[in-house]
Amino acid sequence: MAEHRVFLASRNRKKIEEMERILREHAPDVVVVGLDDVPAYDEPVEDQPSFEGNALLKARAGLAATGLPSLADDSGLCVDALNGMPGVLSARWAGQPGAADKDDLNNRLLLAQLADVPDARRSAHFECAVAFARPGPDGTAAEIVVHGRMSGRVIREPRGEGGFGYDVLFVADEHQHPERTSAELTPREKDAISHRGRALREIAPLVAATFR
Repeated sequence: MAEHRVFLASRNRKKIEEMERILREHAPDVVVVGLDDVPAYDEPVEDQPSFEGNALLKARAGLAATGLPSLADDSGLCVDALNGMPGVLSARWAGQPGAADKDDLNNRLLLAQLADVPDARRSAHFECAVAFARPGPDGTAAEIVVHGRMSGRVIREPRGEGGFGYDVLFVADEHQHPERTSAELTPREKDAISHRGRALREIAPLVAATFR
């Protein structure tokens, strides 16, 4: 069976593996390649005010640069006590997006900002937009955007070794073990309830249909 390649505009290997894992439920022969697997190109500045806008920017640039059907996501943590922030700024909340320890820096800053917020007011949700761009029959890009959400709360200290980003601080409302953070869940458990998992399950059949 021939492999079908899909490009994901990301260098995050865990995110690439997560996307491939879910896409393969619908297209067993799909291979997801990331930014480190293709020739370098000028990546767009994520300057849009919404997750959808940033996801579309990256998917369009990926399609133009690689010629492959291209996926991109933009996601973040929206904390009610911080009026929905960090939101689209989640990956660079501490101001150092390229730092090797940026997740730790972001998490420390978030905890400091919520230090005086009582547990009852630490509600938050992860939000995700996934955009898919592929060549259309008339030569223009055909585009789809879907959204996902996972509600929960921010705890007071990091827990867990899995996941990435703010997973070590986030406890989802829906999980059957309510005290486990997203970083303490197995990949399958996380996929079942996560914002990105929901969005990917919605878009996966549409991506798979590209290869039929």
